[in-house]
Amino acid sequence: MRRLIIISLMLFGVISYAQTTVQGTVVDENNEPIPGANVVLVGKAEGTTTDFDGNFTFNTSEQPPFSLRFTSIGFSDLILQVTSNNQTLSVTLSEASTLLDEIVISASRTPERIFESPVSVERFGLKEIKNTTAESFYGGLQNLKGVDINTNSLTFQSINTRGFATFANNRFLQLVDGMDNSAPGLNFVLGNLVGMSELEVQSVEILPGASSALYGAGAFNGILFMQSKSPFDFQGISAYGKTGLTSQDAAGDNNYYDFGIRVAHAFSDKLAVKANLSFLKGEDWHAVNTTDLGNLGADRTDPNYNGLNIYGDEVTTLLNFDAAAGLPTGTVGAANVSRTGYAESDLVDYDAQSVKTDFSIFYRPFANDFEIIYNGRVGRGNTIYQGANRYSVKNFILQQHKIEFRNKNFFLRGYITTENSGDSYDTRFTAINVNRRWKGDTQWFTEYAQTYIPTFLGGIQQGGLSREQASTAAHAAARQAADTGRLVPGTPGFQSAFNSVTTDGDLTTGSKFIDNTKFRHANGNYNLAHLIDDWADVQIGGSFREYELNSGGTIFTDSDGPIKYNEYGAYAQLQKKFFDDRFKFTGSARYDKNEFFDGFLSPRLSLAYTAGERRNHNFRVSAQQGFRNPTTQDLFIGLNAGSAILVGSAPSNLDKDVRTFDVSQSGQDLIGQETVDIVGRAAYENAYSLSSVLAGAPEAVNTSIIEPEEITAFEAGYRGQIGKFTIDLSGYYNRYKNFIANVTVFVPFYGTAGDGGLSLLALQNGDRQAYQTYTNSESDINSYGGTIGVDTKVLGNFDLGVNYTYAELDFDEARFPDFRTNFNTPKHKVKASFGNTALFENFGFNVNYRWSDSFFWEASFADGDVPAYTVLDAQINYSVPSIKSVFKAGGSNLLGDEYFQAVGTGNIGSIYYVSWTINP
Repeated sequence: MRRLIIISLMLFGVISYAQTTVQGTVVDENNEPIPGANVVLVGKAEGTTTDFDGNFTFNTSEQPPFSLRFTSIGFSDLILQVTSNNQTLSVTLSEASTLLDEIVISASRTPERIFESPVSVERFGLKEIKNTTAESFYGGLQNLKGVDINTNSLTFQSINTRGFATFANNRFLQLVDGMDNSAPGLNFVLGNLVGMSELEVQSVEILPGASSALYGAGAFNGILFMQSKSPFDFQGISAYGKTGLTSQDAAGDNNYYDFGIRVAHAFSDKLAVKANLSFLKGEDWHAVNTTDLGNLGADRTDPNYNGLNIYGDEVTTLLNFDAAAGLPTGTVGAANVSRTGYAESDLVDYDAQSVKTDFSIFYRPFANDFEIIYNGRVGRGNTIYQGANRYSVKNFILQQHKIEFRNKNFFLRGYITTENSGDSYDTRFTAINVNRRWKGDTQWFTEYAQTYIPTFLGGIQQGGLSREQASTAAHAAARQAADTGRLVPGTPGFQSAFNSVTTDGDLTTGSKFIDNTKFRHANGNYNLAHLIDDWADVQIGGSFREYELNSGGTIFTDSDGPIKYNEYGAYAQLQKKFFDDRFKFTGSARYDKNEFFDGFLSPRLSLAYTAGERRNHNFRVSAQQGFRNPTTQDLFIGLNAGSAILVGSAPSNLDKDVRTFDVSQSGQDLIGQETVDIVGRAAYENAYSLSSVLAGAPEAVNTSIIEPEEITAFEAGYRGQIGKFTIDLSGYYNRYKNFIANVTVFVPFYGTAGDGGLSLLALQNGDRQAYQTYTNSESDINSYGGTIGVDTKVLGNFDLGVNYTYAELDFDEARFPDFRTNFNTPKHKVKASFGNTALFENFGFNVNYRWSDSFFWEASFADGDVPAYTVLDAQINYSVPSIKSVFKAGGSNLLGDEYFQAVGTGNIGSIYYVSWTINP
C-alpha cells in the first residue's frame, strides 16, 4: 500500500509538473475587452478563446518557453512568449493595419488572413456594420467590390457576384450559421427578409465565383456567409431602434421603423443561451410604370394596350368584326383587343414588414471547446417578389431548426428548412380573375364587338369620319360599353371579389400562391491536421439533402401528393505551405450525385506565393470546375404564368402537366373539336421557336430536357501593401457547358410542328400556346471580368477606398435568339468610400459613392434597358461609452435621383434614418 501511494504521488507530481497554465486578458487599444479572441499555441493545434470580459485560461502539457498567438477578426495578430508556468499576460491587440490582415474562414474552411486566401473573398465585420451608411448591414454589402445588390423591394434585396442574376437568384448561396436559408420551393434567398438581425451578426464573408469544390451544387456563382455571435463570448442585453422615412415620387414620404433586441447569457462555462427578435416596417417602393414594352408609345387608348405595371390587360384576343357581323372582309376589319387592366397599386398593399426571431442553446459538456448547439430561426415577412409575374408576398414564413456538434477540428450538423407561403398571391392573376368574377371574357369581348361595329359604321356613314378617326372613336365607345359596371378599387364589390380571388389557389379562378415545400440537410467536416502533427491542413466532409415539394398542384405537378428526391456529396482538401511558408498549395475535390443525373466531380487547385522582404506581396492563381443542379422548379414546375405556361423538364414531369384549351371557330372547322388537351411534353417535342413565329417564318424545334450546368473557372489575383496603399485585384474567366436557361416556344393546338400544313394553320388561327421550357444552351457561353480595390489613409487618419469592377458576357445571341442568359450585370461599376472612425473623440462618419453603368435587363417578367445611375449615401455616428450606446444618423440616395435596377420594379427613392444602439 505504501508503494502504491508513493507511485501515485510520483505520477501526480509528474502530471502536475507537465501541466503549464497561462492566464491573461485580451483588450483593444481603448482597453475594451475582446471577447472570442483566439489563443493558440504556436506550432500546435492547441488553444482556447477569451470570454465576454476578454479573460482566458490556457492549459498545456508543453513546457516553457513557448509562444502563444492571439488573433481576432478585425485585429492584427500578436505573438507573445511564455517563459514560466502560471504566467499572467496582458495582451493588447491593435486594429488590423490593413483589410488584408483580417481573418476569414470561408475560402478554405479554416481560419486564414485575407492576404493569404487562395481565392477572392470580401469581408464585412463589426466595424463595417457600425460604419455602414445603408439603413441595414445587409444593404451595406453593396459597397463591397465585385458585389451586386438588385433591389426588388424595400425588404427584398438580392445579392449576386459575377453576373447571371435575377431576383430568383439560384446561382448564389447564402449560409446563416452554416444553414442554407434559400426558400425550398422558390430555390432562392429572399434577401435578409427572414435572415439575421444585425445585433446578432459577428461577421459576413462573400466568396465571388464558383466554390463547388467545397460547398457543392449551390455554390455556383458565389456564397455569402453570415456568422452569429456566441452567447459565451457576447453576453448581456443589446438593443437598437431606428426610425426615419422613405421618400419616393410615386409613394410620397412614409415612416420607416426598425427595432431589435438580443439577449444572451452564460449560466456557466458549460451552458449558454441567446435569443433575438427584430421588427421592420415601412412603405415599399411603388411600381407605377405604365409603358407598353411590346408597343412603345402606346397608351391606354390603344385597344391592345398592355402596361408594364398594369395587370389583367394581358388577356387579349383577335376580334374579327367582319366575321362577327357577317360583313364582307375589309368592311370593318379586325383588331387585337385586350381587357381593361388594374394598376398594381390597386392590387397590392405596399406594407413592407420583416419579423425575425431565433433562439439558441449552447452546451459544452466538458467545459472545453466541444459544443452541442440547438438553433431555431423563424422569419415572417411581407414583400414584393418579381419573377414571371409580380407577387405580393404576405405573411410568408421560413423556419429553420438545427442541431450541431462541433469543436475546433470538426462539425456535424443537421437541419430542416420549411416555407409557408402564407397569404401570398400573384398580382397578374388577381387582376385577370377579378375581371372574370365580374364578367367572363367571352361576354366582355362580345359586348365590345357589338358596340364597336355600329359605332364604327355610323362614324363613317353619318359622321363623315375617316376610317382611322372612326376606329379610334369606336374603340373608346366599345371599351366604355364593355366596362360598364366594372368593379372599381375601393368599393365593397371590388374588395369582395379581390378577397375571393386571393384566397383561391386555382389560377383559372384565383391567384393564391400555395407552397409548403421543405428540405432536410445534413453535412459535416473534419480537419485532420492535429492527427498528422500539423504537417498539412487536411479536411474531409460531406452532405446529404432531401427535397419534399408540396404545393398542392398550384406550382409543381404535385396534385397527387408531395414529390421527394435527394442529392449527396463528399469532398477532401489539402492545404500546405512550403519554402519558409511563402508558397501555399491548396487542392480540393468534391463528388456530388443527384438522383436524376450522373455524378459530378468538382476539383479545385490554387497556388499562392508571398513575396517581398516584408512579405507584403501575395500572388495567386486558381482553377476549378463546378456545377449546378437544376432547381426544383427547373424539374417539376407546372404553372400558368399568364404570358407562358412553365413546364419543368424532369422526365416524370413531362406527362403530368395536362391542360385543356378552347379552339377557335376556324380551328373547330378543321379538326371538329371545341377543345384540345395539351401535355407538357409537347413544349419539348412539338413546338415552334418563338423568334421564328414572330418573324413570320415558323421553324420547328425540339428542346432537350435539362441537365446539370457546368463551369470551368480560372482566376488570378494580387494582394499587397505598398506604402500606405492596400491593393487587392483579381481577374477571372468562366467557361460554361450545358448552361441552364429558359427557351420560350409556341405549341400548336393541332398538327405536328414542321408538317408544313395543319400546325401552320393552328398558328395562323391563334390556336397556339406559349410555353417556357427548361433546358441547356447548345452555344458556348463565357464570361470574364475583374476587380481592383485600393484603400489608404489620407490627411492623417481619414480612410479612403476606391474600387472598380468589370464584367462581360461572351455569347452568340444572333445565333440563338430565343436563349436567355439573364446576365443582367453592368459592364462597369465604380464604388468609393471616405470616412473617419475617430474624427474626434467618439465621433465618426462615412460616405459611400456608387456609380453603375447602363445594362440590359433580361428576365421572365420583362426585358429592357436599365439606365446608368449614381448613388450617394452618408452617415455620422457618436458613441457614448458610459451608457454603452452608439447614436447614428444617415441616409441613402441623398442625391434624390430615383433609379431602378430591374425592369418592372418600383423606382428606388431615398431613405433617411436615425438610430440608437445599446451594447452593440
